[in-house]
Amino acid sequence: MFKSIRFSWIKRKQIFSFLVVSTIIFFSLFTNPNTAAAASGGRIGGGSFQAPSAPRRQNYGGYGGNNFRGYGSGYRGGGIGFPFLLPIFGFGGGGIFGFLILMSIVGVIVNSFKSSSNISNASNNSIVSQSTNPSKVSLIQFQIGLLASAKEIQVNLRELASSSNTSTSSGLQRVLQDTTLSLLRKPELWVYSNIETGSVPYASAESTFNRISITERSKLKAELTSNYSGQISSSTNKQSNPGDSDSTNEYIAITILVATKKDLSLQNSANTEVITEALRILGSISSNDLIALEVIWQPDGEGETLREEELIIQYPNLKHL
Repeated sequence: MFKSIRFSWIKRKQIFSFLVVSTIIFFSLFTNPNTAAAASGGRIGGGSFQAPSAPRRQNYGGYGGNNFRGYGSGYRGGGIGFPFLLPIFGFGGGGIFGFLILMSIVGVIVNSFKSSSNISNASNNSIVSQSTNPSKVSLIQFQIGLLASAKEIQVNLRELASSSNTSTSSGLQRVLQDTTLSLLRKPELWVYSNIETGSVPYASAESTFNRISITERSKLKAELTSNYSGQISSSTNKQSNPGDSDSTNEYIAITILVATKKDLSLQNSANTEVITEALRILGSISSNDLIALEVIWQPDGEGETLREEELIIQYPNLKHL
């Protein structure tokens, strides 16, 4: 009898747990389906990544092929076991940014071990040229959540997208400087912020930059305004056009992603002094030091909104000021 009572109690507990989980799922899916709905956005940027000038060798085996590809090839090798090397390169922040920085470093380390045996067996081969690229690249991701009354900044970004030459380093530097200036002039609109930095080997910098970019762009429902590497497009979404967001809009999210030759490590603290200093440093990066840039913002469509809960869900690392 005791076993029967215990069995019944367990069955009731399982049924109760099932009902609770089902209720949560139901309310998550149907009571507020727009809680994490993405808004359309815009994008400005470009890059001047160049493959390291490959030394001419006679017979380097696997090294002469595609072994030195950074993040992708290293990660497939399962080489996640080098945590003691992180302080050499360093990275700050958390979430996907820190993870991708880590994986890019691990990938290069693993590939360097793979290629070292081939290089050691080619002592008779001569190297004709050496790469002049930097040994490592600093990656910075600056994110800020603004009050929706910052529509003037949205307008400025759309104007930059329509007028900037993003196919040159000087044009990208102008975009970076004008964007940081627009933000510096409106400190009263800053509500949330997040600053993450990291240094990665040059060989994996482009792939890491692209993966971080894809992560941020995937948060947009569509890119209504786009100017990337000189290719300008507008209103790619048939359901919405670039323009002012709805009057009930609460926030505007802006991400600035930078790759630079300059060794930068910005503080990540939720206060206006740190944000001001970070923006000034970013805006002062010279065109010679700027390797790649992306400025991504949302919303960008007429009548669209980005509410606080949507902002927090899509940008979980943001800190309230």
